[in-house]
Amino acid sequence: MLRGAVQPLGRITSAIDKHPVSGPVTVTAAGIDGDAQADRRVHGGVDKAVHCYARAHYPAWRLELADCALLEQPGAFGENLSIDGIDETSVCIGDRWRIGSALFTVTQGRQPCYKLNLRFGVGDMAARVQDSLRAGWYLRVETPGIIAAGDMIELVARPHAQHSIAALLALIRDRDTDAQRIAAVLALPLTPSWRRLFERRAQTQGVEDWSGRLEGG
Repeated sequence: MLRGAVQPLGRITSAIDKHPVSGPVTVTAAGIDGDAQADRRVHGGVDKAVHCYARAHYPAWRLELADCALLEQPGAFGENLSIDGIDETSVCIGDRWRIGSALFTVTQGRQPCYKLNLRFGVGDMAARVQDSLRAGWYLRVETPGIIAAGDMIELVARPHAQHSIAALLALIRDRDTDAQRIAAVLALPLTPSWRRLFERRAQTQGVEDWSGRLEGG
């Protein structure tokens, strides 16, 4: 479990630099107690209260980014929970989890932004994360509680087993506008931002401009 404070990151500020927390910590609808976000318009909020990242992705990134000190420990991608045993292919939208005494819902995958470029010093890092589908995912806190590093994740419910986070991220990455596939996605309990994204694709048969998100202004 990790959290961070807002601090300078190149020309901007960010709380992407997360550090391990020892001992039990309270989790509320706003996220992990003591964790911060620099810009809550695009980070944090109830639908992105907790960011998860699969620990199993780190070896692949170490091969791709040799000698990157950030990858020596969890938190490189700004995650709050570094998770063993599951990844985007085995996590589905709407999954209900119990961790410690708190209850969570998986809400959406992460759409990486240019802050990863600044953090890693790699000009196309956000695009690499998007293309790899090793992006992570977000949780909403349904019932506040206490969690601690090492807590087991109990899958309480899986109402949408055919819709993994990886599959939805791939639809976005691949610029998919297939009407049948988009209609199936729109039947899911999407966050407002993802509903707007997929509704726009359904209505226009076009794809959103990613340049601002991936490259910065």
